[in-house]
Amino acid sequence: MHADPVAFVALALAVILATAKLGGHLAQRIGQPTVLGELLVGIVLGNLGLAGIGWLEPVKTDATVDALARLGVIILLFEVGLESTVREMLHVGGRSLVVGVLGVVVPWLLGWAVGAVLLPGHSVYVHLFLGAILTATSVGITARVFRDLGRSQSPEARIILGAAVIDDVLGLVILAVVAGLITAADAGTSLSVGAIGIMLGKAALFLIAALWLGVWISPRLFGATARLRGESVLLSTALVSCFLLSWIAAEIGLAAIVGAYAAGLILEPAHYRDFTDKGEHPLEDLIRPIASFLVPVFFVVIGMRVDLAAFARADVVGLAAVLTLAGVVGKQVCGLGALGTQLDALSIGIGMIPRGEVGLIFANLGLSLSVQGEPVIDAGLYSAVVIMVMLTTLVTPPALKWSLGRGARRKT
Repeated sequence: MHADPVAFVALALAVILATAKLGGHLAQRIGQPTVLGELLVGIVLGNLGLAGIGWLEPVKTDATVDALARLGVIILLFEVGLESTVREMLHVGGRSLVVGVLGVVVPWLLGWAVGAVLLPGHSVYVHLFLGAILTATSVGITARVFRDLGRSQSPEARIILGAAVIDDVLGLVILAVVAGLITAADAGTSLSVGAIGIMLGKAALFLIAALWLGVWISPRLFGATARLRGESVLLSTALVSCFLLSWIAAEIGLAAIVGAYAAGLILEPAHYRDFTDKGEHPLEDLIRPIASFLVPVFFVVIGMRVDLAAFARADVVGLAAVLTLAGVVGKQVCGLGALGTQLDALSIGIGMIPRGEVGLIFANLGLSLSVQGEPVIDAGLYSAVVIMVMLTTLVTPPALKWSLGRGARRKT
C-alpha cells in the first residue's frame, strides 16, 4: 500500500501554521511585528537537525510546500498593492518623490559597494543583487508604529507612506532588471549598457502598460462579472487579475511579484462597487483569509532555509554587521527630502529603515538565481541578509518612538 503523497504536506502545513501563529503571537506580545515571529520559528524548525530531530528536513525542498510558499509571496504583494492606488502614486508630492528615490538609489549603491569590497571573489551580479536587497522598505512596520502612537496623520507619516509607494515601485523595477540581467548572464549574455536599457525599458513598459490599461479595464471587467451569479465572483475575478499579471510579468522576464503588485495597485473600491452594493465584503477582507494561510507559509519556509551553523562563521557575522550599517545609513539619507521644512528629518529616515518581509522576498528570489553555476545568494550570504533584516526590523519601532517623542518635546 502506497502512502498518500498529500499526507506529508498536510502534516508539514499543520506544523508550519501552528508554529507561525505561536511565533506571531509572541512577537506581538513584546511589541514586535508578526513577521519577525514567523521568521524566528522558521529558523528554529529548519535547524532542529542540529539537535538530532531531522524529520522536518524534507520540508525545505518539498516541491508542493515550495509552490505554496511562492503563491504566498504573490498574494502578499497583491495585498500590499491593494493598500495603495495609482491615483495616490500620482499625488504623493515632490517631497515623497525625493524621499522615495533617495531611499532606493543610495542603499543600492551602498549594497553594491559592500559586495564589491567584502565579496571580491563573487561576480558583479552578486554585488548588484545585494544592492537590490538593500533598496527594500517594509513600511507596514512603520505605519503600525505611527498608528499605535496616534501619529498616522502627521506630516512625517504622510511623507513616509507616500514615499513608500514610490520606493516599492522603484525597488521592484530594480529587482526585475537585476534578476533579468542575471538570467541573461547565466545563458551566456554579457553585461552591457544595451542589455540594461532593454531590461529597464521592459520593466517600465510593463508597469506603465499594466497600470494605464488596468485603470481603464478594471472597472469594466468587474462591472461585467458583477452580472454573474454564484458565490465568490468578486474574489475569483481579483485572483484571476493577480495571477494573470503575475504570469505575464514572468513571461517577459520580470519577477512574478511585479505583476502581482501591479494587479493590486490598479484595483480600487470604486471598481467593484457593484459587488459591495449587493452586500459583499470589500476585497481586502476577502483576500485576508487566503493571505493568513499562504503568507505565513512563505515566511516560515524562508526562515527554515537559514543555516544557524553559518552564524558561527566570523565572515557571515561581519558581513551582516556591515550590511546592517549600510542599510541604516542608506535610509537616513531619505531625511534630506525634509530639508528646508519643519519636518522631522530623523524620524523620516528611521521610518524608512525596516526591510521586513520585502527584504526577505528579495533575498529568497536570489536563492533561485545563479550565474554559470555560482548561486547569487549562497547559504552564508542568505544568513547575513536575514540577520540584517531582523536587526533593521527590530530597531525601528523603539527608535521611531524615541525620535517622535524627541520631536514632540522639542516643539513644546
